[in-house]
Amino acid sequence: MSVQLLYFAWLRQEVGTASEAIELPAGIATVAALMAWLRGRGGGYAAAFAEDAVLRAAVNKKVVDYDHPVAAGDEIAFFPPFTGG
Repeated sequence: MSVQLLYFAWLRQEVGTASEAIELPAGIATVAALMAWLRGRGGGYAAAFAEDAVLRAAVNKKVVDYDHPVAAGDEIAFFPPFTGG
């Protein structure tokens, strides 16, 4: 299953890219599973995804919970929490 990943703010610096198209292995069905898989890639990914509580995710431009499903062709963005004002 191919998806497009986007990284914002300090996540982009940790992983070393703003975006990437990747082929997910079988069994990655939720945002949480994707985050765990990314953490397992090591290096900057491990650092960026070390603490779930400091991350937010959006699937196809909609902010979602970690249990949200992922599907082929999805655009999945990761970013730090934000505030309005």
